[in-house]
Amino acid sequence: MRVLVVDDDPITKSLVEKAFDRHSWVVEPADGADDALELAKLYDYDIILMDLRLPDSSGLEAIRRLRAADVGTPVVMLSAVTEQQAKIESLIAGADDYMIKPFDGEELRARVQAIVRRSKGHAASVIRVGRMTLDLDARKVEIDGKPLHVTGKEYSILELLSLRKGMTLTKETFLDHLYGGMDEPEHKIIDVFICKLRKKIAALTGDDPAIETVWGRGYTLKDPARAEVGLAEPRRPWIGDGEREPVELSELELLLLQLLPKEGEPADTA
Repeated sequence: MRVLVVDDDPITKSLVEKAFDRHSWVVEPADGADDALELAKLYDYDIILMDLRLPDSSGLEAIRRLRAADVGTPVVMLSAVTEQQAKIESLIAGADDYMIKPFDGEELRARVQAIVRRSKGHAASVIRVGRMTLDLDARKVEIDGKPLHVTGKEYSILELLSLRKGMTLTKETFLDHLYGGMDEPEHKIIDVFICKLRKKIAALTGDDPAIETVWGRGYTLKDPARAEVGLAEPRRPWIGDGEREPVELSELELLLLQLLPKEGEPADTA
């Protein structure tokens, strides 16, 4: 996941980095509201952690500016202000949660993970895609109950695909979430990661992996359950004579076939 920390306090930034570092989350700093707004409009963050008192503005005003700019990224307010009114005003302004400094790193991580999960439409910490199960809290992947052994980067890719299953994600999106603009390798590294993941998944499933290539755009994670309940696009009929390769028919071609005389019927010469 990718986190933007808007705070001019180096101690807070260090605590946040320590809370997320062992989970391979990318943490990026912003000293004030202006920097935060520019970065949030430019990059795709999973969550923003913001101080209530910023050097160039208040956290409340910063949130209002984010929402006015149609930035829907979830925001958690981190502040030493304990007054109930500050919490209420933050939530009204558009914050998703409010935590008091000093905070516990594990609690912060758990809250952030829950907020990000819900923002992507997942109520539980366990995401199921076909035969694969992803436990966001434990950072474990299983297929048919058997563990899928993945590296930290491979897990981050599966996590991103699972949270946004059905969406096509570009290679730039993967690179941003894996490296956050720091020492980014070439785009082809994503192809390498995906190739290795597919092999690992296929070794357990014995069939086609759920990660699909969208040519010229990126990758998406299929959800077989949607097809099973009839939500996938129905396949059009195919025609072939047993010797040549069958050809998929368009709706127009099917209509023309219906207008042709059936075998044994005279053609309409009128």
